[in-house]
Amino acid sequence: MGRAVSGYVSTSSGGARQAVQRMGASRGAGARLLGFLTNVQAHGVREALRSLNLEGLAGRPIDEVFIGLADYICPNAGTVDEGIAREAFVETIIELATFGVTDLDALTPDQMQTVFELYATHAIEARLCNDIGTKLITVPANAQAALRVQEQLRDFIRNAVSDALTAARAETPTLPQDRVQSFVDTVYERAFGILQALGDAEADQ
Repeated sequence: MGRAVSGYVSTSSGGARQAVQRMGASRGAGARLLGFLTNVQAHGVREALRSLNLEGLAGRPIDEVFIGLADYICPNAGTVDEGIAREAFVETIIELATFGVTDLDALTPDQMQTVFELYATHAIEARLCNDIGTKLITVPANAQAALRVQEQLRDFIRNAVSDALTAARAETPTLPQDRVQSFVDTVYERAFGILQALGDAEADQ
């Protein structure tokens, strides 16, 4: 698995920077998600929703708010690329409660990182699986083994995303709206770089 992921970044995508470009719609979706969360931190939920003409969502449970944001975060025009971005957002919504993100009005910086981390992880995972397909791994003989491999891949990606996001936050503790997209691209690029390095290390063992 490590060799396949490393090969994808270095060969199929032409390096970490080119791998970011292959993220396509997930780049914009990630930026819109992070921009919304940053706006919530700065101005509160109601004002952040008002800026999107979605004030009617204020006061609703967090999963309902995020579902209501879906068409803004990841517009679905029916392409595979946009489908990947939307699937990653839906998976993120499903996991919010599991990771303790239940109150948008009391969102902490660490929870904001968790939400974006979840989204970026799912987006990269979906991109890898779509691009590499069955070449990523030897298909396990049973469903339980397949599930374990999927979980290992997700953990592998999330660790890379977490490290990349932590480093980027340390360099940019305050994030103006006009720098959100470049911040997201930096996180993706660093995550792919870390994935390549981890994959190379695993392949050498």
